[in-house]
Amino acid sequence: MLDSGVGGLSVLTALRHVLPQAPVIYAADLAGLPYGDKSEREIAARVAGLLGRMSERYQPRLACIACNTASTIALGMVRDVLEIPVVGTVPAIKPAASLTRSGVIGLLGTTATIRQPYVDNLEAEFAAGKTLIRHAAPELVGEAEAMLRGEAADADVVRRVVEGLRAHEHGEKIDTLVLACTHFPLLTEALTRELGEDVTLVDGAEGIARRIAWLTREQDFADAPMRFVATGSEERLALYRPALARYGFASTELF
Repeated sequence: MLDSGVGGLSVLTALRHVLPQAPVIYAADLAGLPYGDKSEREIAARVAGLLGRMSERYQPRLACIACNTASTIALGMVRDVLEIPVVGTVPAIKPAASLTRSGVIGLLGTTATIRQPYVDNLEAEFAAGKTLIRHAAPELVGEAEAMLRGEAADADVVRRVVEGLRAHEHGEKIDTLVLACTHFPLLTEALTRELGEDVTLVDGAEGIARRIAWLTREQDFADAPMRFVATGSEERLALYRPALARYGFASTELF
């Protein structure tokens, strides 16, 4: 399971509910964080390279790109490179379209994610006749990462993001919000405080977990502890260790 940082832990939590026995290696590309401000070419090359090297080292039965930005850009390339199933993470526009009552859906993502043709295609296929308001909120990635390091989320940052979302035409009618970055569900409480309880937050974690469970159905799992590996420095990784222990990681190491 690969993400630019710790956002994919929201996907891991959903996966543990359906496959609690699955041995997981979680890879955080802390040296490349954040992905959302990089070019498509940089992201595609980095993600394909990392997953290629990880596949050689760990010999996984399946890979999950637990990052919307990386998935919307590099999923096809990675599937061409790896000879194992690869599950991506894409904005949950389909379920959001079925939930909205006002017909106005918000979408928060990184700058790179919201401009992707992949998102255009999802909107055309599943939200025709609805209004989808996309808003870039790259600053929330940093807030989620800070929370996992034991720091408090900055309420002013979250408030400004919500104000920016609401400032779009028809923004006041948003009743369903797609969290199109796996980091953002880690900030659910802070977002709900600013948006109000009447806005439904939607992310793709449960769907991804079900897909992984289906692809590994009837397979046996050896009893093995979860492992957390990361690019970057030992000093940076050490900041995350207390929170990672609470997620059940028996070891953390540099990749």
